[in-house]
Amino acid sequence: MDSFAKIGLHKMKSKSFSSRTLDANALKSFAHPLRLRIYELLDEHGPSTATKLAALVGQNTGATSYHLRELAKHGMIEVAQGMGRGKEKYWRIVLGGFTYGDTPPDPEAAGALEFLLDDLVRQRGAELTRWRAEAAGAPEEWVQASGFGRRSLRLTAAETGEMRDAVFEVLERYRGLSDRRVREDAAAGSQDRAAGHVVVHFDVLPIGAGDGEEGE
Repeated sequence: MDSFAKIGLHKMKSKSFSSRTLDANALKSFAHPLRLRIYELLDEHGPSTATKLAALVGQNTGATSYHLRELAKHGMIEVAQGMGRGKEKYWRIVLGGFTYGDTPPDPEAAGALEFLLDDLVRQRGAELTRWRAEAAGAPEEWVQASGFGRRSLRLTAAETGEMRDAVFEVLERYRGLSDRRVREDAAAGSQDRAAGHVVVHFDVLPIGAGDGEEGE
């Protein structure tokens, strides 16, 4: 899921590295287990129909059609033009990503944001666990290109924000490359076989700041 949450440093001015920030209504709509799962499937496997998605999530087509329309209503997904026959409709995620933004004042939207952040943590853990299991059988070029990393640093809040923005500027450049490839593949009706679905995890957070240890 191509998202950026500005929660840990919400009191600092933050650049936006996504095309849009989800408003309160979008947050409340997106914070639904089945909609999150449908979005994940579209992100991982590409355009699909309500019927195919229904089989994957164990729901009927009517249910998946409804949730697809809700995602589309808030600009999360769109109809993939030029795909499907007759009335068959393929859906795809909207390129450009999105930002959750800061904690909204609306209690219901704030609760939805908490749900989405918890799901983001769950998804990252699941993806890391999956790669640990798959790496042994993956092509060597992808094993060499992958990486796990953690750094423990002593920085001020301002320096931390600068580092965060610098990292996201790099990620933004590669997301632009990825979005162009997706558009070119769609226009050509085929996928670049050299390209794979790559997930990047990046978190920056102060340890102990919530316990009154900041600045000690």
